[in-house]
Amino acid sequence: MSDSLHELWLRGVAFNPAAPSDVLIRLMDRATGETGPLMCEGRDLPDAVIDAALCHPDRVVRRALARNRYVDPARLAPLATDPSGIVRARLAGGPRSWPRWVRPLPDDVLVTLLTAQDGGEDGRLTANEIIGELESSRQIPLSFRHSLADRKQPGLRIRAIWSWGSLTPAQRAALLDDPDPAVREAARDRSWVLDPERVEASLPSYGPRGRPFVFGTCALSPALVEQCFADGMTGPLARNRHAPAHAVARLARHPEPGIRALVATRPDLGPDLAAELTKDPDDGVRTCARLHPFSRTWAEYDMLHRIIGHGPDCTCPITEPDPQPSPDWFAARASSGEPVLRRVAASWPGLPAELVAELAQDDDEEVRIRLACHHPLAPPGLLLDVFVTRPAHRPHLLTLPAFPHTGTSHLIDHPDPQLRALAAADPALPDPPVDDPDESVRRAAAANPSLAPEALEALLADPRTAEGAAANPSLPVPRMHALIDRCLNTTTPPMARR
Repeated sequence: MSDSLHELWLRGVAFNPAAPSDVLIRLMDRATGETGPLMCEGRDLPDAVIDAALCHPDRVVRRALARNRYVDPARLAPLATDPSGIVRARLAGGPRSWPRWVRPLPDDVLVTLLTAQDGGEDGRLTANEIIGELESSRQIPLSFRHSLADRKQPGLRIRAIWSWGSLTPAQRAALLDDPDPAVREAARDRSWVLDPERVEASLPSYGPRGRPFVFGTCALSPALVEQCFADGMTGPLARNRHAPAHAVARLARHPEPGIRALVATRPDLGPDLAAELTKDPDDGVRTCARLHPFSRTWAEYDMLHRIIGHGPDCTCPITEPDPQPSPDWFAARASSGEPVLRRVAASWPGLPAELVAELAQDDDEEVRIRLACHHPLAPPGLLLDVFVTRPAHRPHLLTLPAFPHTGTSHLIDHPDPQLRALAAADPALPDPPVDDPDESVRRAAAANPSLAPEALEALLADPRTAEGAAANPSLPVPRMHALIDRCLNTTTPPMARR
């Protein structure tokens, strides 16, 4: 039997949902090549398998587990103190595929990673490099970030200072008077972002990449406001909540409609300018001006601009707004006559069930798409509809617990192979198309649990269907072990792990 067939069997068994722990643990053997790491990263795992991977002597296995997006992050806590810094960095960096929504790490894991004194005994990374991975991973929830100013560890309170503009006045005052001198010094250094003169003095130290941050978030002196206009940095200035009234007035009459649209929903926009923008020659600006009454806080402003102009195929990361508008504000937007506001409501995962039911039938396609992608109570039928009509959202929709994997057999003759593959896996399908010209459809068909165990033998011997057949939950467990035995008894050396 060829080595290529062996690889297909191993991969199939590794992702067989019916494979018991003892089968999966065997696949962590180095002799299986890349199968063990692929399994540890790419599927949900029983507790016994997680335990075996956590203490596995091969760091490649532990490194793969660290990137698993299906296992409860709390089960991965031991990897935060793994001897290998590379393993810690993989945990800090999160799932490899950068899903739209990332589950946060538990607070105790975050504290461990953020307060580590070294980067692991392999010496490949520093503690700060691992923290850098964590900061960009979207695994730190807002609740944890908001708690940093009150943490007992001085190093964590210093990290709170990095978001100086988001702290409350009371938190800023407490950090400026912190009992730890390092925290006090860091607070004094960071407070420059709200001091226009210090911002102006600090600007030369920022390169071109850093200037949008300064112009978009800091308190600006009159000279810096003029520099924004001269340098064409009006986009960041239009979003800057510290922009002075005279700058906002100039931006409201800017020649670019996109800039005027950003200004039209600012909470601090005066009534005369707001009325003027309702008559703007650009339809997008007029739409934003109509939304101005619903943008009374900066949290509401930021939420609106997560939606405006993004379109039905937007696959931006799904993150918590900071700060977040009130639940009542979201609920009130669900019945608005403005589609943009209903899209905002559909994007909030806390929307009550009765409003979810209404928006699932909304006339606006973007409302339905956002509901499907963002709300845990979105009906399965809606998820399937969006999957069929909007390919951009398919990877995300397949990760949702409510996504339907039955009732799809009507798609079996669809010209799109992704839809045929979905239908081919439906257990209600009477005759799975194991001869379909598309590889993904054949694999899904061969893995269909409606196939009897005796029908799988011919499929296991065919390279076109072997992987799917090995992944079929109807495959008896003794047969799984037998396939692994045959693969591990091969004389070909296993692929090296890196």
